[in-house]
Amino acid sequence: MSEKPGFFISFEGGEGSGKTTQIRRLEEWFRHQGRDVVVTREPGGSPGAEEIRNLLLTGDPGRWDAVTEAFLMFASRRDHVERTIRPALAEGHVVLCDRFADSSVAYQGYGHGLGPDYIRNLWMLAIGDFKPDLTLIFDLPIEVGLDRAGARFANVSAAEDRFERMGLEFHQRLREGFMEIARTQSDRCRIIDADSDVDTVGERMISAVSDALGGQGS
Repeated sequence: MSEKPGFFISFEGGEGSGKTTQIRRLEEWFRHQGRDVVVTREPGGSPGAEEIRNLLLTGDPGRWDAVTEAFLMFASRRDHVERTIRPALAEGHVVLCDRFADSSVAYQGYGHGLGPDYIRNLWMLAIGDFKPDLTLIFDLPIEVGLDRAGARFANVSAAEDRFERMGLEFHQRLREGFMEIARTQSDRCRIIDADSDVDTVGERMISAVSDALGGQGS
């Protein structure tokens, strides 16, 4: 077992915000410091959760109502936490997760209108008070993000684009939800301006992580 404590970082933000690109950059940054890193994602991250992912991210936007969608998300998350994240942290690994429970607060709570309290109650029922040590929220104008996401899925069959097709009003509520999460959870959340080139965004991310770690990462 590693002598260093595990550290859990989640990556959040709207569609096309560049999280997947930046998570690989942060993985490399930690590995250069000699840390063992586990990169995972939601929905998904364990065999059972990956099966639920397919149900959630493909098909018609109206495939599920908001409540069903939220329950599927937390069923996936419970399995992911117990089978992947907790064991990795116990081994002293750094865990980098592309989305976590704040996405449910934003997507189902704000985007679909269930309300943040409804989602946080599900959060407690499914995984208790388990949460990331640090959450990076990548923010950019919704039109820019949706254009990026559309380009990503343009030549992909059976694309996981169900949420991208939910309309501008949904995505505006989503962005506002993430900003409210950052405001109310400022002890662990950092907003990263993602409306720049990849290198600049990466520099902003590394700076935010270094400040948050206060030397723990080295």
